[in-house]
Amino acid sequence: MKRRSFLKMAAGVLAAPQLVHAESERVLRFIPQSDLTALDPVWTSVYVTRNHGYLVFDTLYGQDSSFRVQPQMVEGAVTEPDGLIWRLTLRDGLLFHDDTPVLARDCVASIRRWAKRDAFGQTLMLATDELSAADDRTIVFRLKTPFPLLPDALGKMGINMLPIMPERLANTDPFKQVTEMVGSGPFRFLTDERLVGARVAYQRFDKYRPREQGTPDWTAGPKIAHFDKVVWNVIPDGATASAAMQKGEADWWEQPVFDLLPLMARSPDLTTSLVEVTGNIGLLRMNQLFPPFDNAAIRRALLGALDQAEFMAAVVGDDAKAWRGNVGVFAPDTPMASAAGLSALTGPRDASRARREIEKAGYRGEPVVIMTPSDYPRIDALANVAADLMRRCGLNVDLQATDWGSVIRRRTSKAPVSEGGWSVFITTFTGVDMSNPASHLALRGNGADSWFGWPVAPELERLRDQWLKASGPAEQKSIAAKIQAQAFIDVPFLPLGQFFQPTVQRKNLQGGLKGMTLFWNIRRV
Repeated sequence: MKRRSFLKMAAGVLAAPQLVHAESERVLRFIPQSDLTALDPVWTSVYVTRNHGYLVFDTLYGQDSSFRVQPQMVEGAVTEPDGLIWRLTLRDGLLFHDDTPVLARDCVASIRRWAKRDAFGQTLMLATDELSAADDRTIVFRLKTPFPLLPDALGKMGINMLPIMPERLANTDPFKQVTEMVGSGPFRFLTDERLVGARVAYQRFDKYRPREQGTPDWTAGPKIAHFDKVVWNVIPDGATASAAMQKGEADWWEQPVFDLLPLMARSPDLTTSLVEVTGNIGLLRMNQLFPPFDNAAIRRALLGALDQAEFMAAVVGDDAKAWRGNVGVFAPDTPMASAAGLSALTGPRDASRARREIEKAGYRGEPVVIMTPSDYPRIDALANVAADLMRRCGLNVDLQATDWGSVIRRRTSKAPVSEGGWSVFITTFTGVDMSNPASHLALRGNGADSWFGWPVAPELERLRDQWLKASGPAEQKSIAAKIQAQAFIDVPFLPLGQFFQPTVQRKNLQGGLKGMTLFWNIRRV
């Protein structure tokens, strides 16, 4: 071998580790809460899809940590004095990932599709006489009645976000999934790199134009993508995910198992923090189309046996600072929270009395199918506590273990359990999604148009309409208290308590935003 050839080879060997290191510096390696089984953030209300949605899609408005909405894709808005006409103007130069311009007609089609699935969107469209595109950059709402919360509806943070997509995709039936991911957000979805159950990847969109004004805060303000690539590695097993963080094979573990947090805290390279500052609230949803939960008396009976401490201990263990009980239908410490009707949850817990009340209500031993995802530890833990509670109350429980993707597909079924339907599923909502009646999916009582479970609760709907027309915060809070009291009569869901889920990151990550799992503004230092 000639000396020159040898030196070239040696230089290549020496450069290789530096090249690999440089590549890893530009890639954010993330362990998500679960696999991304559904891509369409309109079709489903699960949080992993919401997180994916904010990577790929931009929104007309964003929401800051004071719960105020700020223009995002919108440059500005003007309204007529009577409040019946709103004109929203898009920022200039916005592009989709397929290099086509974002036009007002794309936004109109996206709004219409989203509004058929979202609680706040449904209400907005009931107040809308006409929604149109006046030109390429102007969206026009002509309203039947004033709707001052219009920007709040379009910019609300949380599940069932309003993703702006090309008109050809937005014309898809909202009850069918959009699977072609073309947005205008800061990252492009890499379809060819997706491995179901294992990996999801995103590439920074070089032609994305962040807002020039404002301060990054939750989903509001400029969205600056500092990483060239974001890779989600799905690791359901907590011990394996923990090892990946400690070995430097991952940068960010979204929802570490509480039992492993002390181990994470001992690592000099890792730090824990609270991103979802409004907490997570456990929610037990019952299918009200069929027995036994079509009977409100049976649903109410369960309230008397429900102990939120039991549910929270299953998730967080012995850490009393990581959870709170006495949680009603609105997130604690948010403006609409109150103690109205909470005696249903705070009195003595008595499963024997609940059993007697359930028998008196006419329970005939119908099977209660509880779906639980074995690949989603905290939901699985809550579901197992729910199964034990219902068995103690005399219900004929069939706890069926499956994966999270199957749960979110099956819960859309309106078939009876004998034909593959369901009776109960468990989920969690962030405090943002339980902060007011307008956007609270689980509080709707509009039957077939309600969220999965499909309750019919006309008094809840009447009070919600009153809340939307309230003259100010004081009146809103008063009506919200009545809504909570009524919810303990109708029981559209059972609140299971609130917990605060830390996240774990490498210490060399800085600039990450609070509120929810967001991938812009975070950078490696």
